[in-house]
Order: sequence, then structure tokens, then C-alpha cells
Amino acid sequence: MRFENGGHTAKPLHVVGECDPNRTGTTVTFKPDPDIFDTDIYDYETLKTRIRELAFLNRGLSLNLRDDRDMEDTTGETFMYEGGISEYVRFINQEKTPIHEDIIHLSGEKNGVMFEVAMQYNTSYNANIYSFVNNINTHDGGTHEDGVKRALTRVINNYARKNNILKEKDENLRDDDVKEGLTMIISCKHPNPQFEGQTKGRLGNSEVKNLADSVFADGFERFLLENPEEARVIINKAILARNARMAAKKAREATRKSDLATTNFFGKLSDCKSKDPTISEIFIVEGDSAGGSAKKGRDSMTQAILPLRGKILNVEKARLDRALGNEEIKTIITAFGTGIGEYFDLSKLRYDKIIIMTDADVDGSHIRVLLLTLFYRFFRPIVQSGHVYAAQPPLFRIMHGKTRKYVLNEEELDAYMNSLPENVRSRAEIARMKGLGEMDAEELNETTMDIEKRVLRKITVEDCVAADAIFEKLMGDEVDPRRKFIEENAWNVQNLDI
Repeated sequence: MRFENGGHTAKPLHVVGECDPNRTGTTVTFKPDPDIFDTDIYDYETLKTRIRELAFLNRGLSLNLRDDRDMEDTTGETFMYEGGISEYVRFINQEKTPIHEDIIHLSGEKNGVMFEVAMQYNTSYNANIYSFVNNINTHDGGTHEDGVKRALTRVINNYARKNNILKEKDENLRDDDVKEGLTMIISCKHPNPQFEGQTKGRLGNSEVKNLADSVFADGFERFLLENPEEARVIINKAILARNARMAAKKAREATRKSDLATTNFFGKLSDCKSKDPTISEIFIVEGDSAGGSAKKGRDSMTQAILPLRGKILNVEKARLDRALGNEEIKTIITAFGTGIGEYFDLSKLRYDKIIIMTDADVDGSHIRVLLLTLFYRFFRPIVQSGHVYAAQPPLFRIMHGKTRKYVLNEEELDAYMNSLPENVRSRAEIARMKGLGEMDAEELNETTMDIEKRVLRKITVEDCVAADAIFEKLMGDEVDPRRKFIEENAWNVQNLDI
């Protein structure tokens, strides 16, 4: 059967031959219609991520992905997981250190709605909870996710009270406490799902919340009763998270009491004159020297400058309470205006663009990764909403006659030089640019800050699972994954800055 032009039948169902009686299934082949899709070029890694996700969500289903554009790829890759979403949790946690060995796997069915949950706690301070309905990733959660989260908090508190782990005078554990270090996959199969929004990012069926709560609570209560050692380890981690939250609340209240006048008093933030967040932007720059040039070269109406003194705290290895004790991080929180943690409010963001402007060297890259780790962990909606950018300062300046040209890398350098006539090329002067602090205000404005001339790279989180894995690998406590990453990628290093 063949369809064209948005689903119209071009050829009806018909017999084309005999099938192998030992094989069953349906083969679907398709080509993108250029009148409907923006591009007909497929990204293999994007398809691979989705195919692998489908294999995790459908236990025992075998999916093969082959790229026929690659003439050497004759077999492709096959994805099949007998453990289903339990293996999905193990895949996400492969670079983390679990605090209990077994993955908790719960499932049940009520009123024709099937639920399946797999979860495991690790030593990190961040939660990774992903929910799906009929294999669709519900990025914004919904009633199925709300029901599971509500039951998780209630069941842990009830168990902790009954077993005297939480004393009478202790306050209950909150949602964020019991989610710290949790990796969880929630899969719901519903015969008539009602999604909210065009992207189907949130499940809206009201009856699902209580069903999800009931199914999860029954299974999780049984697990805690049957595994008291694991139960105590999980609850003790939540108690440590609660203690850190209470300490963070005190530090956060102190931060909330400070204001931009206080920030300016310490000489850190040079704010822009405009109070309109839709046209305002903030440059986070490396060091006072670059900060001085940036302040002189900026458009003071719309561009704010925040110089960092040294490298900020690696928040991949720190809870919120410790992060809030760091002066540089407190200044960033105050400057952004969104608050943090339970007080976070994206609508209060004071700048449309948050631009990381560091040198094009190893130290600059390290500072950029530290800032991205901070944003991804504590300001993730800012990244997801497309407010974070990396400035692209040029590596080379080319002078010939009265012409001055800046290029970002060696490839652009070679292309530009090859475009020049031989008599001009031979007299051209090429200079490798020094750090941002070595540029004067005019040069910094022309190359990196001028809205009409600069090059910015938007930082996005297309795949949160992959982003979490790379942050954990490069910035986490475990050394072995980082060593393995270096060993596997060191051969591809062409320019080493020592």
C-alpha cells in the first residue's frame, strides 16, 4: 500500500508475493515530502537515539537501523532489550554510582491503562525522570508523572515514620528530597490518551493520576518492606538532601535579600540601562581584564557585563547549599533575577541572551564547561528555552592594505587566503589573536560584541539523556569514565594547547 501528498492513498493494499511463514511484522518505508518537511536530510544519531528509546520502551522488540547512505554499513545496528525500561535506567546510570544494586521495576494495570516504572538511586545530586505515554516522550510530564511523584514522596515518608527513621519532631521529606539522585523511567500505555499542547508534551487525562499513584504505591511499598537495607539507604540519602535543602534555604534567603545595588557595590556587575528583558543581554566574561575591555566596548543601553574572578565551583560535585555559598554563583543568581530551586521563575529572567564570553583556549573552554554545568543543573529551563549562547571570538586577524579581516578558525583562514589574489596574499599579515583581555575595547566590540558582526552559538539541550551523561562523565566524581573518554578520543586531537 502506498500513500503520497500528506496521506492520500496512491496504491491500494495488494499482494506482492509470499512471505516467510516463520516471520511476522510490518515493514514501513518512507521518503520525506519536500512540500511538508523543511529538509530531507536525516541525522543518523537522532534516529539512533529514538530507535534505541523505542527498543527500551518495548521489551523484547528488535529494531534494526541501517544507513544506506554509508556504503560500508551493510548490517546496521540492532537494538533489543529483554529488560525493557530497567535496562534504560541502567543505560542512563552507566557513568554514575548506584547506592543500591538492584533496579526497582514496578508494573500494573487498572481500567485498561498499563503502567511500568523502573528506578534506581545514585550518588549524584540530580534527578533524571523521563516519562512516556504510548512511546511518546512527555517532556512536560502530566497526570501519569504527577501520580508517581506524589506516591513516591508519601510512601517514603510513611515508611520512614513507621520505622522511626524520621522522628516525631522531624519535618516530612519533600518531593525534591526524595528525588535527589533518582533516575526513573515512567511508561504508560493508554487506550485513549488526551495530550495537552501541539507537541503532545503533557498527558492531561485526570483519572490517570490516581491510577498511577495506586499502582506505583502498591509496588514501591512492597519493595521497601521486602528490602529494609535498601530502604534505609534511600531514606538516609533523602534526609541528607533535606538537611542540605534547609541549609540552602538559609543561604538562598540571604541571597534574595541582596539586590542589584549590593551586586554593583562589590564591583562585579555592570548592568545595562534598559529594563526591557527582550532586548537586554548579559556577557559573562573571563577575568577583570576582559571585563574592562568589554565594559568600554559594549552598548551600555542593552549589554550588561559580569566578569568572573577565577573558575566557579563545579556544581556537578556539590549540592545546592554549597553552591549558594559561592560568591560568583550568588552574583549570577542575583543578576539573572530568576531565583533558584523552588523559587525559580523563568518569567523573571532579566536578559534575553546570556552570553558566555571566554578565551579560545583550554582555560576558556574549562570555564565555559563549568558555567554550562551550572546552567544545566540549576537553571535548566534557561537552557531549554534558548537563552544561553557562547560567543565565538576570532582566532586570526588578517591585514592587507587598509583591509582588516577576522576569522574564527584555520578553515576560515585558509578559505579567505585562497580567495585573495596572489599578489595580495603574499603581502598579507596574519596574526593569531590573543585572549579577550589583550583586545582593546574597539577590537572586542568589532569581533565579538557588535550585534551586526558577531558570531554567537546557541546552547541547546536536544537530548537531555545524552547531555546528562556527558556532564556526568566529564565533571563527575568518577575518574574511570573520564579516563576512558580521553583514551578513546585523544587520537583525534590535532592542536594541543599546553
